[in-house]
Amino acid sequence: MNEAGEHHAPAVDATGPITDAIARSSARLLALQHASGHWQAPLEGSAAMEAEYVFFNHLLGRERSDLERRVAERLVTLQAGDGGWPASPAGPSDLSVTAEAYVALRLTGMAPDEPVLARARDLVLDRGGLAQVGIATRVWLALLGQFPWTGVPALPVEIVLLPPWAPVSLEVFSRLRATIVPLALLRAHPAAARPLAEAATPELWRRPPRPSDVARARSAELVTLENLFLGLDRLLAAAGRSPWQPLRRRAVARAIEWVLRHQDANGQWGASLRATLFSVLALDAVGFAHDHPVMVGGLQGVDDFLIECEGTLVAQPASWATWDTALAAQALLASGLPPAHPALGRAGEWLLRTQTFRAGDWAVLNPRLEPGGWAPAAADEWYPDTGVSATVLDVLAALPLAATPAGRRALAYGRNWALGMQSCGGGYARFDVDNAGALPVPGLDTALDPPRPDVTGRVLELMAGVGYGVEFGRARRAVEFLRAHQGADGSWGGPAGDEALYATWCALAGLAAMGEDMRAAHVRRAAGWVVGCQHADGGWGDAAGSTPLQTAWACLGLLATDGVWSDALARGIDHLVRTQRADGGWIERRGTMRALPGRAGLRAHLHAEVYPLLALGRCRARLAAGS
Repeated sequence: MNEAGEHHAPAVDATGPITDAIARSSARLLALQHASGHWQAPLEGSAAMEAEYVFFNHLLGRERSDLERRVAERLVTLQAGDGGWPASPAGPSDLSVTAEAYVALRLTGMAPDEPVLARARDLVLDRGGLAQVGIATRVWLALLGQFPWTGVPALPVEIVLLPPWAPVSLEVFSRLRATIVPLALLRAHPAAARPLAEAATPELWRRPPRPSDVARARSAELVTLENLFLGLDRLLAAAGRSPWQPLRRRAVARAIEWVLRHQDANGQWGASLRATLFSVLALDAVGFAHDHPVMVGGLQGVDDFLIECEGTLVAQPASWATWDTALAAQALLASGLPPAHPALGRAGEWLLRTQTFRAGDWAVLNPRLEPGGWAPAAADEWYPDTGVSATVLDVLAALPLAATPAGRRALAYGRNWALGMQSCGGGYARFDVDNAGALPVPGLDTALDPPRPDVTGRVLELMAGVGYGVEFGRARRAVEFLRAHQGADGSWGGPAGDEALYATWCALAGLAAMGEDMRAAHVRRAAGWVVGCQHADGGWGDAAGSTPLQTAWACLGLLATDGVWSDALARGIDHLVRTQRADGGWIERRGTMRALPGRAGLRAHLHAEVYPLLALGRCRARLAAGS
């Protein structure tokens, strides 16, 4: 349907270029499947990941010179023309990441007068020097003895003793608890900070740091949440320096127990590089020997984040094998691959084995719900993801194994868990329920896990798949959540061009699955927003140009609107066909995916392969149906 209300079929040939593109993409995706049945492609974050790997080794006295040489080579290749390093692949240079990369290169032996470091130093100083870096960078530099602890927010280990209803308890931090707890342990053991002469970078300060240089400024208003937090932070810092700490021993013991209990079978914590780094450092600080089984597993877990990628050694910020596998299988099903195909059977069996029946951290706020979800990473039992679980369940329901006893059990428990993770406002978040408060701490405000339109839309599709309609209470509240959170421009989600396209597609797909009138004004407004974001080349993306991911999301969103503005859809599909490589894949250089709301973008290599195939497959199915 166009703006005049007239329906037009997309100007594409279902038996021609689309089918050829699907065939090449499917063949490539099948070739990328591991023998075990799963898919796992590289996940790139910022250069801070490589830098922090170097920091970690030097703080522990680990000899990893060969690996660090490879890491240094990667850091040099990632440097931007202005001398900095971005927070997201191919993004603008970021002060904090640049500072970390600079210090890491110094630790690997690079002299400060090298052109690489000279240009980086100029950028850091132009942007205010180390006094302006973010919280994570301050923590690492403080551990290295290069930043005053007075400039790092107080994080007393006693936080582990606070009840869930406390304003600043562990439950506030959602999945970042896996980082917060070991960091609190580190703060409780000053000896963990090991000033390293080779890490000394006084040249990155505009002047020798004074307390006022690194302190956070009070708000101009007298009474604000920000000022209240600043006062609390100073109080906690003073308490931390007091010799009288009656709860310290108990809190340390509780924190150690928490860290030990949350280690996954593969030695990592939360499938997160940063959480694993801090956890191993914290256990080292409290006296765990490096040959202790927990430490051996943790050290190996750290090194397992390293992966060869396009000729360089990448320190991955996380692991998304389960998510990759579910998306790949979903795309192959959309491509027309028979559900009984052996590759899909192997994927389904692998997904069954990765379902977690542990009552993870989500159970603190939702204790009556039985477990049964899936985390983005196979080994992570503590942080199942509602959106990932919905995608896995969609795949499993389409496979023959759904009729087996194991399949029926997985589907029953998985659906019950995913639907049961609804927040009080009707929406669904990734890891928690009712975690949408506020943290007036720059750098920690993204620790929250509020309900999201994209996750809510995926769960609505799950509900529809098992026969629930809007008369079902959970479905009705989720639909109301989406209607209430649609932007004035018609979109859902984050900044125009990346997260918003993804969220808008998922929201529209969820509403369509619930039988929403796709000719309603709010749907037309959403479709109009998508069309308005289209580039002249037929694709979608940010100011830097069209990308396969964002183009696929936009096409999927338009497909969900039942053909609204189908001329734009035709141009988008044509763009995907034209930009496909000879090997059947697509490449997205920029960091478009986000692990958490508001966090820096990640480059998920497989996602640029599966979402275009999903869009092409669903478009062909629409054409075949004659709609």
